Amino acid sequence: MNTKISITYLILFSSLICFSQQKTIDKKVDALLNKMTIEEKIGQLNQYSGDNGATGPITINTNKQSEIKQGILGSMLNVLGTKYTRQYQELAMHSRLKIPLLFGQDVIHGYKTTFPIPLAEAASWDLPAIELSARIAATEASASGIHWVFAPMVDISRDPRWGRVMEGAGEDTYLGSKIAYARVKGFQGEKLGDLNSVMACAKHFAAYGAAIGGRDYNSVDMSERMLWETYLPPFKAAVEAGAATLMNSFNDLNGIPATGNRYLQRDILKGKWNFKGFVVSDWGSIGEMISHGFVKDSREAAIAAITAGSDMDMESNAYRNNLVKLVKEKKISITLVDDAVKRILHKKFELGLFDDPFRYCNPEREKTALNNPEHTRIAREIATKSIVLLKNEEHILPLSKETKTIAFIGPMVKLKRANHGYWAIDLKEIDSTYIVSQWEGISNKISQNTKILYAKGCGIQGEDKTGFQEAVAIANQSDVVIISIGESWNMSGEAKSKSNIHLPGVQEDLVKAIQATGKPVVVLINGGRPLIFNWTADNMPTILYTWWLGSEAGNAIADVLFGDYNPSGKLPMSFPREEGQIPIYYNYFNTGRPSINENKNYKSAYIDLPNTPKFPFGYGLSYTTFEYSNLELSKNKMKATETIEVTVTITNSGKVAGEEVVQLYLRDKVGSVVRPIIELKDFQKIKLAVGETKKIKFIIDNQKLSFYNDKLEYNSEPGDFDLMIGSSSADIRLKDSFELIK
Repeated sequence: MNTKISITYLILFSSLICFSQQKTIDKKVDALLNKMTIEEKIGQLNQYSGDNGATGPITINTNKQSEIKQGILGSMLNVLGTKYTRQYQELAMHSRLKIPLLFGQDVIHGYKTTFPIPLAEAASWDLPAIELSARIAATEASASGIHWVFAPMVDISRDPRWGRVMEGAGEDTYLGSKIAYARVKGFQGEKLGDLNSVMACAKHFAAYGAAIGGRDYNSVDMSERMLWETYLPPFKAAVEAGAATLMNSFNDLNGIPATGNRYLQRDILKGKWNFKGFVVSDWGSIGEMISHGFVKDSREAAIAAITAGSDMDMESNAYRNNLVKLVKEKKISITLVDDAVKRILHKKFELGLFDDPFRYCNPEREKTALNNPEHTRIAREIATKSIVLLKNEEHILPLSKETKTIAFIGPMVKLKRANHGYWAIDLKEIDSTYIVSQWEGISNKISQNTKILYAKGCGIQGEDKTGFQEAVAIANQSDVVIISIGESWNMSGEAKSKSNIHLPGVQEDLVKAIQATGKPVVVLINGGRPLIFNWTADNMPTILYTWWLGSEAGNAIADVLFGDYNPSGKLPMSFPREEGQIPIYYNYFNTGRPSINENKNYKSAYIDLPNTPKFPFGYGLSYTTFEYSNLELSKNKMKATETIEVTVTITNSGKVAGEEVVQLYLRDKVGSVVRPIIELKDFQKIKLAVGETKKIKFIIDNQKLSFYNDKLEYNSEPGDFDLMIGSSSADIRLKDSFELIK
């Protein structure tokens, strides 16, 4: 039997086993459902927060333990550690049917081992690395009693004023979909029920990242075509990856709150996409439909949410307080409740909780997982991959480890907890000594002959410049200056929207003062979003964007500064020049009066600002250079049933080994609806030794040429296409064209 046939039989055999297991679980769920009272059923639809670590408006519930014993609570969040999850699970085992609890947690970019914030990780464009970071997070979280993580966030966002950009993959649908798939696979592993697997939760369904004005929780208003083409694909990718759950979003979409939006949850998710998992509300979002003005009270909110397809109520108590009565009054069909309960119970069976409710409560496994040195090593490696080199005009970088005197200046230099960034797990029983500050990272890297000097210079915020004099004096004593500036870790995240995203305080004035010394200066910019730093960008020749990189931040930054790792990050979002450009993104539609070469005379342009971003999507430099050549297409005409093979040769033409993200873009030149001027459709990250050449291959198929027309039909259309290969969306190195024919 040949290899292909063997693989086919193996896939078929695995599918049959999976189908058989699902049918067995279905039978168990049905049998259990028949034993449940209406109160017990509706109990499964409720989720409460533990007593610590609330991530939303706190709901006081003094009957929590009693309700668990009664079997009328299905899930909890913000309960950390095997000690505490076991205590609550033991209470559940006193209930009549002994239905185990689900424990969920916002594990956004690591559990104890903290990885770069998701937006920074997206800058790596390294899908295996992104999947691996989620795998390690799942290993640590599951060992600590967690069954379910409220990640990944797969919202597309084109507005850096929105604080939650730090949780996602940026502005591009293609890149965002690939990352969504990788993160779901990482969290869930081989299969649910493995002891190092957790249920993923793709959020926030849907279009939350398009909040008007970049203001968190705000309304979203967009066309159906924009929804389907730009904002839904990452969710579909997450579903295709097997995501166990989805979370709906706080926003209304075209006037209908997502939590009560039947079109999103029943028609699209559970209908067109045949999603078999369950949907959880965001914190209190069912009750918040009252404030939206969509329903008048908690009773109507419960009706709207369960009818629309929201299966579990996180913290609003709308289901707990209303559903039993609504079912008895026949205001809601019991079949709606049963469907939601079945979906939740099915996942509890898949996790193996009915076989052993305490299988995720092993303190020895927890201790081992949270102290695994391999996790630390990988966190450091992924953090280095996430750093973006924005400028290196004078080739100051990489620095020599034998530099005699280094001045390390700025408000970020000695911070520890801040390196975690927003949405980090607060393990109160573990100190922060394992978090590596930037000061420690560089101190560990330099030789014994190097002297390192420190001055804070100024705070992150405020107008106090009294520290400038010391900082300048320290700089004058040095051979090179490293200055670390940016926004604080808690300036980006949920409820952290900002109208002004310039560097805060007097930090840029500090940069000016240090630049005036004439010393070589390297600027590190820390942030959870694209920031505006025009003077620094225009006047400082050496800039690294270091985001918030997690528990190994200091070591990773030192690795890049001193050349032990050659930076390879590429921006997943466009960086604006000013807030007035926002929303700004690379794949915009052209107009009837496009501004070409900044010609602004009766063109679609600002009279006081270029249209272009300060730093474009896909941008990032290296310590080496890459030459692109020999672009070849296997043919220049294709039918929808055919493919075109694209090959291109990449050579490391510089002096050090490095990685390059080779990006493939397309433009559909004429369509029945206006198409973007450029769209990312594929990419490959490759590593090349000095002088090494590689030929890489891309495949153009009909999927890459398809889009939603004005009737929401997803098809390609015959016509001409431009094909572009480049190092960023604004650095296209090679071009060709082809035609799609009938």
